[in-house]
Amino acid sequence: MISFKKLHQGKEPLLLGNVWNVQSAKALEKSGYKALATSSSAVALSLGYEDGEQMSFDEYFYIIKRIRESVSIPLSVDLESGYGHTNDIITSNILKLQKTGIVGINLEDTYVAEGERKLLDRNLFADTMEDIFLRLKEKRSEVFINIRTDPFLLGLENALEETLKRVELFEKLGADGIFVPGMTAENDIKTIVNATAIPVNVMCLPDLPDFKTLQSLGVKRITSGAFLNRHIYRELEIINKKIMDHKSFSALFA
Repeated sequence: MISFKKLHQGKEPLLLGNVWNVQSAKALEKSGYKALATSSSAVALSLGYEDGEQMSFDEYFYIIKRIRESVSIPLSVDLESGYGHTNDIITSNILKLQKTGIVGINLEDTYVAEGERKLLDRNLFADTMEDIFLRLKEKRSEVFINIRTDPFLLGLENALEETLKRVELFEKLGADGIFVPGMTAENDIKTIVNATAIPVNVMCLPDLPDFKTLQSLGVKRITSGAFLNRHIYRELEIINKKIMDHKSFSALFA
């Protein structure tokens, strides 16, 4: 099997399938995805929580473990801010995931407080990441750490400038990848890709260029976040409305 890190070095971008339970993971594996990643938002929604570490790590870990045991392709985990209030707990969570066979994680430079997502000071966040990297010791090389940075997602006026400053810090730390959700303009994508030697990850949005264009811009990883989950449940609402309206299950078999 090609290593997870090498999957980010191919000619075509790695299309990473975002999943939230065993059924979704098996379906995407069957579809031909080379690797999967949890969407913490989708997992939270499936358990009745909002995004932003509202579910406990133990609840999340159970779902992750079941997915990992049910598929044969690499699985990465969206760990949000780490599911811990100290660097020791965050490191412990990463090591616990690594023991189950998880090959990668996402860590992000924002946090959610009272339903609002806020950006952490870039230098303080970088210090936190450096400390966690050191705590992982020899295990650091065994997990692909993709750092998510959110200036574009938050709609900052200076999103490009701020993202460039953060990317520079994260590359110096030795991050394996950079994830910039919310970035869709071709010029912005090209600028970020050209500013770093490590793989850049973008997320699906209505205005995101197609895969061929993203490849030409140098993008190495593409994810869908929770959008696939939301699409499926919109379709579920539509089919159930037809059942209720027609007083028949015939729409299920059309």
